[in-house]
Amino acid sequence: MTRSASPLLPLGQTILDQAAALARFSDMEGGLTCAYLTPAHRAAQAQLAAWMEAAGMQVRIDAIGNVIGRYAADPAVGDGARVLMTGSHFDTVRNGGRYDGRLGILLPVAVVGALNAAGIRLPYHFEVVGFAEEEGLRFKTSFLASSVLAGRFDPALLDRADADGVTLREALAASGLPGAGGVDALRAAAVDPASLHGFVEVHIEQGPVLLHHGLPLGVVTQIAGSSRFQVRVEGLASHAGTTPMTLRKDAAAAAAEMVLLVEQRCGQVPTLVGTVGQLQVPNGSSNVIPAECVFSMDIRAGEDSIREAAIADIVAGIQAIAERRGLGAAIERVTPVNNAPCARWLMDQFGAVLKKRGLDAFELPSGAGHDAMMMQRMTDVAMLFVRCGNGGISHNPLETITTDDAQLAAEVFVDFLRHFQPRA
Repeated sequence: MTRSASPLLPLGQTILDQAAALARFSDMEGGLTCAYLTPAHRAAQAQLAAWMEAAGMQVRIDAIGNVIGRYAADPAVGDGARVLMTGSHFDTVRNGGRYDGRLGILLPVAVVGALNAAGIRLPYHFEVVGFAEEEGLRFKTSFLASSVLAGRFDPALLDRADADGVTLREALAASGLPGAGGVDALRAAAVDPASLHGFVEVHIEQGPVLLHHGLPLGVVTQIAGSSRFQVRVEGLASHAGTTPMTLRKDAAAAAAEMVLLVEQRCGQVPTLVGTVGQLQVPNGSSNVIPAECVFSMDIRAGEDSIREAAIADIVAGIQAIAERRGLGAAIERVTPVNNAPCARWLMDQFGAVLKKRGLDAFELPSGAGHDAMMMQRMTDVAMLFVRCGNGGISHNPLETITTDDAQLAAEVFVDFLRHFQPRA
């Protein structure tokens, strides 16, 4: 490793400024929505590639739209250098925050720029990935981009359509990306696990734990598994004024009972959470008993067995409610993601850097899903959480971090990279 002057430049403000600049690319006015392969998404992709190149990285965009920048190893290492990978996603939820996912791209790119300016090379290739899709906003499938990189892409997803009826296959064919959405190109984009030292991800916490403890940074122990569902309740449309309450087949009333079931069952275990974030009455009218109601379910827990037990109870409960009310209920399960433990040998290296700086090596689980979950299926992973402001709120325009916390996270990440010890 080439040694030079300290690269610890004031990166915190640069990171926040770039997050603000990237937020200008949005599918909506007056907020931040960046769905997969929209014009705003492609503009954000191009901007990230430009920043990576300016930092001194070799950049490529793969068949699913991931932006991958490589900071090549010190030439003295030779051709056998392996890769330490980092990154996160640059798509967003609807009207989301500017740091979710994007901090985990912008921070390491800024760090690479500082290392490059100081003439410091690492004894391994360092790659930063801007994952093109994680949130599932457009095609209702999470971890699409990281599943391609991890060699776990499901070709059946190519036939999944967005709200306008455009399939993923059609969107990729029109995107100009390498391979135009062909299965062979998507499979070829997978990374060889043998080429990796591991995967690390920097992310805002998206919760209030670090804020509550007065700590700027934390080391993640595991990422909770998650299961998502779309539930369609089918009743019978009839006149709101002439149909007695006892003779109704009200899909919305049944759905309301089902939503409360989710809340009640998921409130029984401290590590279990359940959310109904979407609830719709298609073609509803104020004077018509709803014939149909559609809602989402998101159920998560740190332990897969706890999550699956809750799902079994909720599914049985939904079916019982529908049967009692004389309705139909169809439950579509989106591919679940099992919990992902972080690797202790990587966690300890983050912890050592924090302790060296006089900080607590505080450990906490993640209730939110991350690209590291998919990468954990092929290599060891670790995560560094950065404190959220505004009570820990995320997936919200009020999501925020401070310049000082961004700076400290960058400094810790520099130390981690310069003292990184591969697993024997």
